[in-house]
Amino acid sequence: MSETVIGVALLVAAYFAGSFPTASAVGMISGHDHSKEGSGNPGASNVYRTSGAAYGLITVVIDVLKGFLPVLATMWILDDRAWAAGVWAAATVGHVIPFARWRNGGKGVATGGGGSLPLFPYLGLVLVPVFIVVVKLTKRASVGSLVITGLTFVGVVVLHEDQLEIVASAIITAVIVFRHRSNIGRLLSGQELKVG
Repeated sequence: MSETVIGVALLVAAYFAGSFPTASAVGMISGHDHSKEGSGNPGASNVYRTSGAAYGLITVVIDVLKGFLPVLATMWILDDRAWAAGVWAAATVGHVIPFARWRNGGKGVATGGGGSLPLFPYLGLVLVPVFIVVVKLTKRASVGSLVITGLTFVGVVVLHEDQLEIVASAIITAVIVFRHRSNIGRLLSGQELKVG
C-alpha cells in the first residue's frame, strides 16, 4: 500500500477521532446536558463548570488523546512530520466541526494541544503551565486558551522550518480563534463566565 493511501486514511481516521462527542458521553454519565447548561459549549471548561472538576478532567484527557494518538500513530506508521502535521489539523477540525454535528463542536484547544505534543513536546511542556497560570490569574479559561494558541503558533514558526507544520499550525490557530469569537466578545464586554 502506498504512503499516500495510508496518509489519506490516517487523515480521515484523525477527523473521525476528533469528532468523537466527548462532552456528550461524559454528560450521559454525569447526568448533564452540556449543550443546554452553562455556556452551552461541549468542551472541558463547560463540563467542569456544570458537572465538576472530575468530569472536567476526564473530558480534557479524552479530548487531548483525540489529537495526541492520531498524530503519534502517524509518526510511528509513516515517520513523516508533514503527514503528522496534516493529521494534527484534521483531528482538530474534526473536534470543532464534527461529523453529523456541524454546529455543535468544541473549540479545539485540548485536541489541538494534544496533537501538538508528539510534534513539539518541549513547546507543550512550556505551554501547559502557562495555561494554568493565565487561567488562575484571569479566572477565564478562554483567556488561557487564546494565549497558548497564539504562543503555539509563534513557537512553531520560530522553532521549526517545515512549511507544512507552519501551515497546519496556522489553520488550527485560525479555527480556534474563530470558535472563540463569542468569548472574545464577552471578554470585551466584561460578561465572560468565570471558571471555579
